Amino acid sequence: MKVVVDPVTRIEGHLRLQAQVDGGKVTDVWSTSPMYRGIEQVLIGRDPRDAWVFTQRICGVCTTVSALASVRAVENALGITVPDNARLMRNLMGAAQLIHDHVVHFYHLHGPDWFDVTSAATADPAKAAALQASSSSWSKNTTEYFTSVRDRLTKFVQSGQLGLFAGGYWGHPAYRLPPEGNLMLVAHYLEALEWQRDAARIHALLGGKNPHPQTYLVGGMSTPLDPAETSSVGPEILKELRAINARVLAFVRDVYVPDLLYLARSYPEYATSGAGTGNLMSYGEFPDATGAMLVPSGIVQRKRPDALERVDQKKITEHVARSWYSGSTARHPSEGVTEPAYTGPTPPYKEIDTSGRYSWSKAPRYEDTVMEVGPLARVMAARAAGVKRVVQLVDNALPALGGKADRLYSTMGRMTARALETQWLTEQLDGWVKELEANITAGKLQIADTTKWDPSTWPATAVGHGTTEAPRGALGHWIRIADGKIAGYQIVIPSTWNGSPRDAKGRRGAWEEALVGTAVHDPAQPVEILRVVHSFDPCMACAVHVLDGEGQIVSELTVVP
Repeated sequence: MKVVVDPVTRIEGHLRLQAQVDGGKVTDVWSTSPMYRGIEQVLIGRDPRDAWVFTQRICGVCTTVSALASVRAVENALGITVPDNARLMRNLMGAAQLIHDHVVHFYHLHGPDWFDVTSAATADPAKAAALQASSSSWSKNTTEYFTSVRDRLTKFVQSGQLGLFAGGYWGHPAYRLPPEGNLMLVAHYLEALEWQRDAARIHALLGGKNPHPQTYLVGGMSTPLDPAETSSVGPEILKELRAINARVLAFVRDVYVPDLLYLARSYPEYATSGAGTGNLMSYGEFPDATGAMLVPSGIVQRKRPDALERVDQKKITEHVARSWYSGSTARHPSEGVTEPAYTGPTPPYKEIDTSGRYSWSKAPRYEDTVMEVGPLARVMAARAAGVKRVVQLVDNALPALGGKADRLYSTMGRMTARALETQWLTEQLDGWVKELEANITAGKLQIADTTKWDPSTWPATAVGHGTTEAPRGALGHWIRIADGKIAGYQIVIPSTWNGSPRDAKGRRGAWEEALVGTAVHDPAQPVEILRVVHSFDPCMACAVHVLDGEGQIVSELTVVP
């Protein structure tokens, strides 16, 4: 039987999944990105120093990472090393993005796959408070508090107007939590709405605004440092950053991580399914003053989990044999060609022929191997590298997954890695603030190297690449500069790695592979499929999107029953 989920919701952008379900399990699946991204063409002929302003607007969720990868690509092409203060501010903003995104993903995008909103309205508030107390010492934990949340929720459910919850599969037998567990998680869902406003303020303080910070610069940052000016980064802003860091860490440590472990214990079968390819890749991120990365760069394979292989970006290729682009030759991104050649049905449509080309997403491969990127890859790379804090966090979490490290290669393992990474990175924030404070106190205020800002000093041609770790995984930008202008630009984003269609050899992408074998109780309400694909936190707006030249809609998506 064919099961189509179109569109997959609670993600950024549009995604269509077509699964073959036989005997109650997924036996094959095709992931389609149904909208085309034209950002590479938009950049041709523009000033390379302006590219970051355009690229970070690929997405409204990962609002800073493409800006960072873009300026790094230009800096790599021109041989620019940024000052230490720029490194620190970039680290703070990048980590803040990861932390903010992970919490929002768990509660607001992925959470409704696991907790039943309507069931929470029937909970006993005293039992919910007891359940909370057994998990952590979070302060918002009284019978009165959970009573107020339950009463608000009851009125909401009884109104019959569920708003953003209207499409949920409430009452589905795959929802296993007791009413009190559902109430606890719904309460934390609401708390996370308030929490994220605070967490996002780090970008506002260092980047001028959120989303889309405005202070990146080829050569560094444009955020001024001055201990005497309240409008610049100095003692007052550093004090506020430390206060935000403390509040962010408290919620992550006492709410997010315990909630994730509670889910892991409640849904043990998801620690033994959804493994995918077992090949993980991290580009690495958060350099120290020597250039060494806090998050290691490397490749980890399930068959050799303690071995960390070096990443060589020259071994990356993009396949288009099953994508709606001209050509069929796999190319390195620096030589990439993005020429749309749509051969699919005329929209709106209910059917897509998956025997040929079936997605606007390309199929990146590393050394001709399908790779998964994201929090699991980063945590496993850090674990393989022997990063003590990560090893400790993983060891503490393993009992909730059944005590076996191999179970990290799973849907629940992917979710667990995301939560542990969030705590690990939140614990790093104050260290970078202290380093920034020490530089300011010592009078080291340089924020950018502008010695190569003048295009007349550039070589006639230059090629560069910039990488970072977005919340969803490895992100790379490749640029070719000729006569001071952009002659070529390619972006390979995490959801292109994870959500790729088949390649020239017919190999499934990461989440296509992870979905095979997934048990589906009711094909008309495939919540199990959503659980697996949402564990990757898809962001298809980054992978593909466009309006035509007249600003008209080029496709409309409908839900296929």
